[in-house]
Amino acid sequence: MTLVQYAIKKYENEATLIEKLQPIISEKDIQRTIDTLIGTQKVRRIGPEILQNNESHTELPDLPENLKSVLDQL
Repeated sequence: MTLVQYAIKKYENEATLIEKLQPIISEKDIQRTIDTLIGTQKVRRIGPEILQNNESHTELPDLPENLKSVLDQL
């Protein structure tokens, strides 16, 4: 989930986000993670295609070192 949150910060457009994450995570898992993040109010949907971290409600968790290189490659 942390990787998806940081990917949302990098790419707010949902279609772009899914496209960039698909080599790493299945689309079904990406959608499930997005739904979970929205349900827990860690992410909010702005319009039909834009996702945004709800940083006023919750802070982003620390990104583990092993995921930093993965995020940079997205």
